[in-house]
Amino acid sequence: MQLYPAIDLKDGRCVRLTQGLFDRVKVYSDSPEETARLWVSKGAAFLHLVDLDGALAGRSVNGEVIRRIVKAVDVPVQIGGGIRSRQAAEAMLELGVSRVIIGTRAVREPEFVRQLVEAFGPEKIAVGIDAKKGMVALEGWEQVSAVSAGELCGQMKAFGVRHVVYTDISRDGMLSGPNVEATKELTEETGMDIIASGGVSSMEDLKRLYDAGIQGAIIGKALYEGRLDLQEAVKLFER
Repeated sequence: MQLYPAIDLKDGRCVRLTQGLFDRVKVYSDSPEETARLWVSKGAAFLHLVDLDGALAGRSVNGEVIRRIVKAVDVPVQIGGGIRSRQAAEAMLELGVSRVIIGTRAVREPEFVRQLVEAFGPEKIAVGIDAKKGMVALEGWEQVSAVSAGELCGQMKAFGVRHVVYTDISRDGMLSGPNVEATKELTEETGMDIIASGGVSSMEDLKRLYDAGIQGAIIGKALYEGRLDLQEAVKLFER
């Protein structure tokens, strides 16, 4: 199972939101690149970035910070948040980002994802599926669509997508445990690389995901609050 320490960016700083709410924000570092170095020093082999400002603005906002993070570490980086045009995706890849995550536009215009996969390849393009009660949320989690997570996964797989970041918004930042059942169901239904996001609070949560056959897990608040030791987690769950 691939572990992805999360670095959420807002106003150039490393923060965490609770349940995706922008009025429930906690700042953890004024230097996201130092945070990136810290996680890599503890064994991180892949980093997960989110441009929270970009998710709301619909365009990349923290480009310079992202550039510094990519330069600071020698592991691949994936990023989501506000990537809603081919130009935006290309700009991130040119910064050295290994994989861009398409969220809102994958729901509004699925054909856009197919075009990106054709242009850049399936390893460069992932889809972010953020769900509330199984239904896909949009616009930085501000709206909920009429499309289910399973339906969107199926469509994305048909377009060649291999990697999906699946977030249960109700659990994000709550340290209440990930939605293992829903993530496992998506993994088994699609055969895709479904990366669990939201709610991981302990080594036991990671073990449940690992035992369920989940291929990836994003770890955020639990790392920043010292509830989970990344070195130990890498040793136990990465193969």
